[in-house]
Amino acid sequence: MPALQALRPRSAQVALAVGFAVAGCLIGTFYHPEPWRPFGPGAYLLTLLIALPLALREKRASGVLVVTAAGFAGYLLLGYQPSLNFWCPTIAFVSVCARERRGRVVRGAVLLAAVIALSGTCGRLPWPVTVVQALIVPAVACVVGLTQRRLAQRNAELRRLTVLLDEQQRQEARRAVLDERFRIARELHDTISQHMTIVTLQTGLAQYTFHSDPAAAHRALGIAATAGRDTLDDLRRLLVVLRTYDLGGATGEQDPSAPIPDDLLAGIDRIPALAERLEAAGLRVVVHFSGARRPLHPGIELCAYRVVQEALTNVAKHSTAHAADVTVDYLDQELRVTVLDEGAPDAAPGAFANTPGSGHGLIGMRERAKIWHGSLTAGARPGGGFQVRLRIPLGEEVASPAPKEDTLRGRTRVQDPDPDSGSGSGQRPTMT
Repeated sequence: MPALQALRPRSAQVALAVGFAVAGCLIGTFYHPEPWRPFGPGAYLLTLLIALPLALREKRASGVLVVTAAGFAGYLLLGYQPSLNFWCPTIAFVSVCARERRGRVVRGAVLLAAVIALSGTCGRLPWPVTVVQALIVPAVACVVGLTQRRLAQRNAELRRLTVLLDEQQRQEARRAVLDERFRIARELHDTISQHMTIVTLQTGLAQYTFHSDPAAAHRALGIAATAGRDTLDDLRRLLVVLRTYDLGGATGEQDPSAPIPDDLLAGIDRIPALAERLEAAGLRVVVHFSGARRPLHPGIELCAYRVVQEALTNVAKHSTAHAADVTVDYLDQELRVTVLDEGAPDAAPGAFANTPGSGHGLIGMRERAKIWHGSLTAGARPGGGFQVRLRIPLGEEVASPAPKEDTLRGRTRVQDPDPDSGSGSGQRPTMT
């Protein structure tokens, strides 16, 4: 069955073969000049033998050429007029040139030239005409066939390239989906991890003190409820951003400086509020600011905030320290953020984690820094504790003077004095 299906001709080839057969029979019936023999049953059979094999010329080009040439030679030798049968071996030879090897093409050209010469001789044409006809017809058919071969090769190459392009597009689509999943996972990790740490710690404290100190349990549950509401707010904000804006624009075709609404993204101004929540969970956080405050791109603000959030969450979850220090330095060409903890007094130097972590947080922080062409280093401090440092180049960020003192969520944050002004005692101010 597969062999029969492979030999099944296309409808266009069948129509061509039937058309030549019908036209040859009709012309032979109504037009038979002297001295050609009258068109009889033998002529009809030979006409069908010459024309109908053309339906298989795409599958068996050389065989079709031999059959049509032999049939046409017998047709001529029996004294019938050439009519349209003249073109059947020529069309078969075109298919030979388009599909067969060079040796078969040469043999086919010789066979076609011999049949054309026989046609001229039987038609009593002058010998120069017969010779020219025997040379020109195979040459023209060969050119047409080779042109078809080149077109077929180009079409095959186009099909191959189309398949490769389609596969590449599918791979790019899969890669885009994976990148989007990684980005969403990073955002969810950075958003939920810190809040859920507070909720876990406070609900554990409430469970522990439920009977012995109901007031403390009540306060712990209130802090956990507040952290839960903050989690919902951040999730809502995150979903809006993921649906509407590309937070990693620097890694794609979008411009990383494209504006993003400030109310959708967390910024450096929210770091003190973050410190407040962690203080309620039992981790004392001191926040320092230095340098000339100025508005930065919201993506850079989000990067700094998320790094501080993840670093402080790691301190609360994995470190033996009870306090952490956050420093935000606004330099002329760089934003530098440092988060460090001193470690527990009785901890060995370099001790950091008392519970295992997945390591995804550190990977996410480094990815965020890379998006904005920055760098992030993290490691144990020689004297104990752990340090995370983020550095982001600011380039030509436009600075606008910020007040030396502002209020956020009921607390006052005091800027460091300008180190170049000569004022101040050199001590870093802290959250008050």
